[in-house]
Amino acid sequence: MSNNIDLNHVAVFVEVVRAGSFTAAAAKLELPKATVSRRVAALEAALGVRLLNRTTRALSLTDPGRRYYDASLGGLAAIDGANRAARGDQDAPGGTVRVSLPAEDSFLAEAAAAFLERYPDIRLEFVLTDDRLDLIAEQIDVAFRGGELEDSSLIARKVAPGRRILCASPGYLDRVGRPRLLADLEGHDAVIHGRSLTNAIWVLDGPDGVGRVQVQGRLAANSVTFALRAARAGIGIAFLPDAVAAADLDAGRLERVLPDWETASGGLYVVYPSNRHQPAAVRAFVDFVMTEGLLEFPVPAAGRS
Repeated sequence: MSNNIDLNHVAVFVEVVRAGSFTAAAAKLELPKATVSRRVAALEAALGVRLLNRTTRALSLTDPGRRYYDASLGGLAAIDGANRAARGDQDAPGGTVRVSLPAEDSFLAEAAAAFLERYPDIRLEFVLTDDRLDLIAEQIDVAFRGGELEDSSLIARKVAPGRRILCASPGYLDRVGRPRLLADLEGHDAVIHGRSLTNAIWVLDGPDGVGRVQVQGRLAANSVTFALRAARAGIGIAFLPDAVAAADLDAGRLERVLPDWETASGGLYVVYPSNRHQPAAVRAFVDFVMTEGLLEFPVPAAGRS
């Protein structure tokens, strides 16, 4: 292991991770692919650890590589900030910010327009998916997530409150009957928002405190919009964000079930890796979202989980 680390090699390594391959990184850096590969190998040799797992089909970070990538981002951002300060343009952040957003949400489109107008040197790449991506592996700078957040090393800041309620179509309730007690849900078909029908447990707050019920169903979907439409079609009872169900409740297409039971947990969060030496463009985007970007625009589906 050498103490002499070439920062050019570090920058190439970071670009390889961002681009997802040596070929893509080489094209962006305008270097031969062999040079890019050689510089990453030289960095690994200097550190004495393997940073990347290489296969014929894909690259992936090793555990040391993940830690080194995260730390390197901060160091390179600090150097970039120093360069900007020397040039006197530290107040004009630039670069690309990659943002992960739940698939059905388009509320950031208008906010993004306002943000891009304010910061003409910043570009935004949105990845719309209901999957909870590995931010480092997928080169995501900022993600919007709802519901209860798992313990992690990510920084999480709450953008909007969330509440989830039980609802079903009047046709389903007329046909099967209306639950009167929380335990009655066990005898109903549930529209499960998730990837699997198994081990679906709903946790609600009600007049008797916190209640837990294991529900059964014939349909599961990891899309809150799909779950809403399934409930509207009469498939069963759904546990949905109130913002998602509001229009159908007002129109009578859905009906509240057990209105004394709901959950106020969760909400909509903006999450990102440690903000130590955070790139200026990412910091500008998060600050915009938190201070004004979403206050001027409607924020739906805050209770997604």
